Amino acid sequence: MKNKVFILVSALFLLAFSKQTDLPENFVYAKSVIPDLEVDLRYFGTNNFVGDTIDGYHANRLIITKPTAQALKLVQEELQQQNLCLLVYDGYRPQRAVNHFMRWAKDWNDTLQKKEFYPDVKKRHLFRDGYIASRSGHSRGSTVDLTIIDANTLEPLDMGSPYDFFGEESWLAHSNISEVQKANRQLLQTVMLKHGFRNYPKEWWHFTLRNEPFPDTYFDFVVE
Repeated sequence: MKNKVFILVSALFLLAFSKQTDLPENFVYAKSVIPDLEVDLRYFGTNNFVGDTIDGYHANRLIITKPTAQALKLVQEELQQQNLCLLVYDGYRPQRAVNHFMRWAKDWNDTLQKKEFYPDVKKRHLFRDGYIASRSGHSRGSTVDLTIIDANTLEPLDMGSPYDFFGEESWLAHSNISEVQKANRQLLQTVMLKHGFRNYPKEWWHFTLRNEPFPDTYFDFVVE
């Protein structure tokens, strides 16, 4: 009887493990490569510009391509020398999540989060101004949204604007921020570019791995 119970428990464990690690080839759970990485997937909760959990986000588990994880590990190790570390807000993003953004953007009456995330941008202009698009580099698995935090307090450094803020305050060229905020942004840019990422000028938090493994493929498996 004990043998049967052991076999059953082992089978259930293997099944659960298989489900957890059943990702497309060359994708990984980031924490399997960087165990001490801080992750707060904003689209798994309500603290985002939509104000709701986004389609395809079933867990707070960061998924990225393996080369992206290896590069981020180098970033994390360098920051830790300064008693700092990374906090990641988003990585791989299913296409169904992008579709959810598209539907939301077309509903001009839904402005629940306007005051916090896009106070100076009219919702009808989000497509025109490039804040919402039908495709996202995140769906290719090698783009990340992140910031730097204090390793002791886990408090984010002041970057001059919140994550996912739609406006010029988030642009790298925006100069109307403090010297401390400029220095924090420069630190993030320097360490990310050093380890193989390219930035996006309109979002200080947004980086894509150079030579990404899937430059033309947009995935749609769920985050779980």
